[in-house]
Amino acid sequence: MLMIRYSFLWFALLITLHLQAQELTQRYPLIPYPTSLTPASGQFVITAQTVLRVQDNRFAAEASQLQALIQQGLGKRLLTNGNGPRMVMLHDPAITAAEGYRLVITPQQVTLKASEPAGMFRAVQTIRQLLPVAIEGAGTPQKSLSLPAVQIQDQPAYGWRGMHLDVSRHFYSIDYLRKFIDRLALYKFNTFHLHLTDDQGWRLEIKAYPKLTREGAWRTFNNQDSVVLKRAVSDPDFDLPKPFIRNQNGQTQYGGFYTQAQMRDLIAYAAARHITIIPEIDMPGHLTAAIKAYPFLSCTGQEGWGKTFSVPICPCNEPTYTFMETVLSEVMALFPSEYVHIGADEVEKSTWAQLQACQELMKRQGIRNVEELQSYFVHRIETFVQSKGKKLMVWDDALEGGLKPSTAVMYWRSWVKDVPQKAAQNGNDVVMTPVSTLYFDSPPGIRSVENVYNLAVVPAGVTSGQTKQFLGAQANIWTEYIPTENRVDYMSMPRMTALSEVVWTGKKDFTSFQQRILPHFLRMEKMGIHYRLPDLTGFAEENVFVDQATLRIKKPLDSYTLRYTTDGLLPQPTSPELPAELIITKPQTVKVAAFTPSGVRGDVYALRYQQQAYATPVPLANPKSGLQCSYFKAYFKETNLMKQRTADSTYTISNVVVPKSVNAPSFGIQFRGYLTVPETGVYSFFYTCDDGGILRIADRMVVDNDGNHFPIEKSGQVALQKGSHPFEADFIEGGGGFTLKLKYSLNGSEPMDIPDSWFVH
Repeated sequence: MLMIRYSFLWFALLITLHLQAQELTQRYPLIPYPTSLTPASGQFVITAQTVLRVQDNRFAAEASQLQALIQQGLGKRLLTNGNGPRMVMLHDPAITAAEGYRLVITPQQVTLKASEPAGMFRAVQTIRQLLPVAIEGAGTPQKSLSLPAVQIQDQPAYGWRGMHLDVSRHFYSIDYLRKFIDRLALYKFNTFHLHLTDDQGWRLEIKAYPKLTREGAWRTFNNQDSVVLKRAVSDPDFDLPKPFIRNQNGQTQYGGFYTQAQMRDLIAYAAARHITIIPEIDMPGHLTAAIKAYPFLSCTGQEGWGKTFSVPICPCNEPTYTFMETVLSEVMALFPSEYVHIGADEVEKSTWAQLQACQELMKRQGIRNVEELQSYFVHRIETFVQSKGKKLMVWDDALEGGLKPSTAVMYWRSWVKDVPQKAAQNGNDVVMTPVSTLYFDSPPGIRSVENVYNLAVVPAGVTSGQTKQFLGAQANIWTEYIPTENRVDYMSMPRMTALSEVVWTGKKDFTSFQQRILPHFLRMEKMGIHYRLPDLTGFAEENVFVDQATLRIKKPLDSYTLRYTTDGLLPQPTSPELPAELIITKPQTVKVAAFTPSGVRGDVYALRYQQQAYATPVPLANPKSGLQCSYFKAYFKETNLMKQRTADSTYTISNVVVPKSVNAPSFGIQFRGYLTVPETGVYSFFYTCDDGGILRIADRMVVDNDGNHFPIEKSGQVALQKGSHPFEADFIEGGGGFTLKLKYSLNGSEPMDIPDSWFVH
């Protein structure tokens, strides 16, 4: 009896702690979460009588920003003199971190302390997130605003907290870049990496070479434009913006560029928010737009395409260096950033090997191969950059021919797993930007925010002395198929908020984050951000039922409305509202989407239902534990192509995982055996693949996640009687790093790992 009582008390304590944690996240929905937060009771009420006092004039700009924030909510600025309740900005030299701050809110006073303006600005952003969502955007001024009482001590875990935007593939207005910077500021980012040049367009005015923008900033529609225009027929977020389309000499052209005056204003706008803009002028590859305007830059005297990438500029001709140094001189004079990024990735070197001048240069300099020839180019550019007091940054491809320790490296090729460690051993500083997690041009899915949140900024295998070389992380938005501002919003939000916490807080609590993000969706809506609505969960895409099924979907936010159709059309704001329980009694497709109060529609989910009888189990005489695994060392576009080949190796393996001995860059695996389920029911399976996979159980297709793609989770169901059923899982990896996960659910439970004991052969 005593044991039961203790168990009950322990259970009650757990419930109490859970409710307290939930209340804490609702009261302080801060992203990123502070280094230290101590809750307090009560609140500070801001009214027309509240006084703002600034002790030190070094915080004048931040005081003005706080005034603008309050004015947005109250309709008037705070008093600067008087005896009313006070908000006080104080200089505190004891705060050693430049971006660190202390914030104390009591019912009587708000005190913000920092040693540097950057820290005070971060404190103001914390105030902004604690204020009601109603302060965002245009609206009726409030009579008062309240802040919850709290004590916060905060500073960032990493010095590089960045977002990247490619404005070359598709172009965006200066106004949008300002909005993007505002979002970075709200979530305490400090770096904005602008990818200004590439094959598809040169976006920055260079006065010494006017044809770079006169000609290189414009193009006739290319294959990427054709793809998005096809998608625009059903989704306006893919339509090319009309302001960036012109008719020139009878041709329809797309493009645009930023003048140096515009960019100077943008740099100042970012600096006022303590954000540094890092310019990227890609070289020696990805320069088709420049070569079209100035053909002498390439070894062949013309632009073109090699085996894999575009023809680069020529590192063996002196005019190339004159050109690039002139360009970089204008860029470095414009951007005050410590770093200049030159890309140095994905370089097609075949034209170099064929040129006599390159062969002579390589012989003269003792250069053994074209990889070292690229390093020769990078070293020369770095020497020039350093002569201007700047530091050079490159993508990690440039390590292949050798880099000086002074060059900073952005690690993106997640399939080359030892690059961060090798860069650190070489003495290079590293910024983590792995394609598997932080390429926000990859389609967002149900696990994408969680995957970002689980990023390791300092990877395993790094010595304690090398950890300081890992400056931080940034996410990249490559825009080949992202032509509009709305689409950039959708692809980046809310993934960007998860990254902000990873690089600021340093400690992680995804359960807490999931609660804190909910009010941020309301804030984003008020700010006019076309964010991706939270995923709808609790169902599979491919569903089966024996007699009938019940569809239940919980709304992520109470303000959303779930609407559905069964006639094949997409849900619209006028479609029927989904009931709490929708009974399915016949095969059909139900399309469901969430709608915000302003009418923005979230992702559309097509839920297909088919009727099945329970599959009859197979009697097994002497089953052995595990699955039989066939391994193919080859590249496959589809899983069924493995049937045409003989396996290179076979294994017995305990579960659906890639064997540790697999090391081919591209491969395929077939898992074969039986799945033994402990009870009769309709089982849901969730199959995450990068690149592709197929799941069959009881000779029935359960999940089709085939093809080459980023990590995507797809789900399906199958009706199974208790016992053993034939099991087939195929998986292919096309190169670039793999992801393979298989989970199951029964009767609506949370997805969980399949026990090893269920697999036999």
